[in-house]
Amino acid sequence: EEGDVLFMLEQYDDVLTVADLQEILGIGRNMAYSLLQSGAIAGFRIGQKKWRIPKTAVLDFLKNARFSKTF
Repeated sequence: EEGDVLFMLEQYDDVLTVADLQEILGIGRNMAYSLLQSGAIAGFRIGQKKWRIPKTAVLDFLKNARFSKTF
């Protein structure tokens, strides 16, 4: 399963957009922003509106979520 996630993520840039995050996790926009604003997924803002998410932050989130069963 982890290999599948890594393979899927190879097609994305090292820094992701919110739309990329939604696609990868299969979630809606509100959930994506909620995860970013809560710090569950580490991201950073460009200006006041645009979020960018390091691919490694998504991998960390997925590893943690798998062990904690919170996602």
